[in-house]
Amino acid sequence: MDSSTWSPGTAATAASLAPDRIRNAADISVIVVYFVVVMVVGLWAMFSTNRGTVGGFFLAGRSMVWWPIGASLFASNIGSGHFALVLVVVLGWVFVPIYIKAGVVTMPEYLRKRFGGKRIQIYLSVLSLLLYIFTKISADIFSGAIFINMALGLDLYLAIFILLAITGLYTITGGLAAVIYTDTLQTVIMLVGSFILMGFAFREVGGYEAFMTKYMKAIPTMVSDGNITIKEECYTPRADSFHIFRDPLKGDLPWPGLIFGLSILALWYWCTDQVIVQRCLSAKNMSHVKAGCVMCGYLKLLPMFLMVMPGMISRILYTEKIACVLPSECKKYCGTEVGCTNIAYPTLVVELMPNGLRGLMLSVMMASLMSSLTSIFNSASTLFTMDIYTKVRKRASEKELMIAGRVFILVLIGVSIAWVPIVQTAQSGQLFDYIQSITSYLGPPIAAVFLLAIFCKRVNEQGAFWALIIGFLIGISRMLTEFSFGTGSCMKPSNCPTIICGVHYLYFAIILFVVSIIVTLVVSLLTKPIPDLYRLCWSLRNSKEERIDLDAGEDDVPEAPEETIEIEVPEGKKGCCRRAYDLFCGLDQQKGPKMTKEEEEAMKLKMTDTSEKPLWRTVVNINGIILLAVAVFCHAYFA
Repeated sequence: MDSSTWSPGTAATAASLAPDRIRNAADISVIVVYFVVVMVVGLWAMFSTNRGTVGGFFLAGRSMVWWPIGASLFASNIGSGHFALVLVVVLGWVFVPIYIKAGVVTMPEYLRKRFGGKRIQIYLSVLSLLLYIFTKISADIFSGAIFINMALGLDLYLAIFILLAITGLYTITGGLAAVIYTDTLQTVIMLVGSFILMGFAFREVGGYEAFMTKYMKAIPTMVSDGNITIKEECYTPRADSFHIFRDPLKGDLPWPGLIFGLSILALWYWCTDQVIVQRCLSAKNMSHVKAGCVMCGYLKLLPMFLMVMPGMISRILYTEKIACVLPSECKKYCGTEVGCTNIAYPTLVVELMPNGLRGLMLSVMMASLMSSLTSIFNSASTLFTMDIYTKVRKRASEKELMIAGRVFILVLIGVSIAWVPIVQTAQSGQLFDYIQSITSYLGPPIAAVFLLAIFCKRVNEQGAFWALIIGFLIGISRMLTEFSFGTGSCMKPSNCPTIICGVHYLYFAIILFVVSIIVTLVVSLLTKPIPDLYRLCWSLRNSKEERIDLDAGEDDVPEAPEETIEIEVPEGKKGCCRRAYDLFCGLDQQKGPKMTKEEEEAMKLKMTDTSEKPLWRTVVNINGIILLAVAVFCHAYFA
């Protein structure tokens, strides 16, 4: 692994080279207003929804309408290149109806109902939490901190601390409702700011045609230094830069890998990941889920034009800096020797935007970052509380679960900060590759198991478990080998054996997916099938038979009587600190009268209901078809 860690010292040198920073009144006031508005929306959501119960805190009380869901789905995953409009439709039309009928809050919980046993549930919960920390949280924090550091010149770790303090505050207090409503606000700010920046960037470069011509000529002049001369292919733009489908053997994103490999990773991310599915489960009804997915699909068309192209324009305008190849030059510009592509977008913001608008764009970058972080914090605490903590404390009261979920967010924040220096050195400074390659090694077995769980009745617990374990071992062996040898760069190729690292990570994802499917099917066919999968798989989704859950007998711990669990303190006797704490955690909300058995049954039916009004069903179905047509057109146009 590369030893040039980005210490706060190098960060400071990089920052000191940034142009006139955001030190003027206009920019600072815009940023202050942004933070105030976000906190106001967060607090409003916090006090206007019930966050004192498990359903209220983790699923926003199942009361969300389509537009905040769509905006939140988009905002919780801006940066990644999941050009996966098709899978958003698959999520809303195929996967979510099954999850709702199964009556689950988390994805591991679905696998427990589908297969029985606890080992798959615990394995998936732990693996998801590790993936969140190692890929999503740390990469988000790091990319945001680079930007704050360039714009404000704050120390990298101080920047990270401020970011986390603000995001942690409303996630810990407000639960999913606060996260979804603030995401909606962040989406609006992001879109407005990015459109303005795109306009400035294209005006500066002279329009789309000029952009295509100039990009191919954006070559740095400093390519040799004493006895080092860099190979030409390391600094000239690729001939296929403007194509999505690239050479299957020599391309950096080969087209079969893009179509099949990325689809597998997108299936894992969009259809089985807690962060995404949890938003859909918070919807009022099935039509709102589908409409939210369609809205997210249309929004996902935008990053290509709002983020990717301005980043390419940044290379044209600041070629020496963004396209640097000599380690000494790169170190001078951005504090890391392996290249400065990570600062392409921030540089554009700091250099091009006038005062005031620069502050708006800094808010936009913060917005995309904070929305990703809050989404992950909330979902990770849901996974921990519902799938891991309830195994340890089977008789935990609702209040205890609420507190456990909130404390876990604090633990996550600490672990994430500790992981940042490693992200800086890994993957030769290429953030996107770092995230994609880890997910390609660990995501495919999960995607395979979920896909078979829903579409193949014959698959059982043993098959799913061994597929997950074998898939994990194959994936982790490739990942560790690659990290120990380093991924290498164009200037310094890696010494990793070709038989292991020579297979492109997207091809590796396809191989791993196929292996996992074969293992699942073979082991399942050799062992006993599972009876009674009513409403847990696609073919039995509309069955009216009564289902006895496979895990029904396991968790039946005799309920402790209500009085022994919580000692209610009368409102008048509570001290100031106790009152503030109750308000902070939403535990001040008055308990309603206890529900009768009939009311509980009716409530359960409502929670697992996927029926839709015929008119709205037709409207969302037509929109889903239009979205798929748009997706096909975009892929064909840029192919």
